[in-house]
Amino acid sequence: MAGFRRICSSFLKPVSSMHRSLSPAQLIFHRGVKTRLFVKGISFSTTEATFKEAFRKYGEVVEASIIRNKDNGRSKGYGYVAFATSDDAVRALDDMNGKLLDGRVVFVDLARPIRHFDSDMPIARGPPEPMVPAVDE
Repeated sequence: MAGFRRICSSFLKPVSSMHRSLSPAQLIFHRGVKTRLFVKGISFSTTEATFKEAFRKYGEVVEASIIRNKDNGRSKGYGYVAFATSDDAVRALDDMNGKLLDGRVVFVDLARPIRHFDSDMPIARGPPEPMVPAVDE
């Protein structure tokens, strides 16, 4: 077991030193770094233009969106940034995590993949129907 740890640590040491904010487990689990980042702690006064501009200095921003409330259009305080390359995303993750943006500290993390639920699965809507025995006539 100790030999396995030594091999893994020697393999992951150079990789984890490049990406200080990611643990080796996160790197293995995600199989590389994705190009989409999750950003929380965004000020309610931040616009999508200023949000995109803040991340543009780290590389080509493909998409920057702030999630808003459907009823009143007010920001929910989090959003997503997509970069053209994973290197740009890593640089933004390392540099912007814990920094000030429009007077608030923002926290940057890798975005989780979108889950698609199987639509063929039945949805539970209460207790199951009682089984009625078949009557042979």
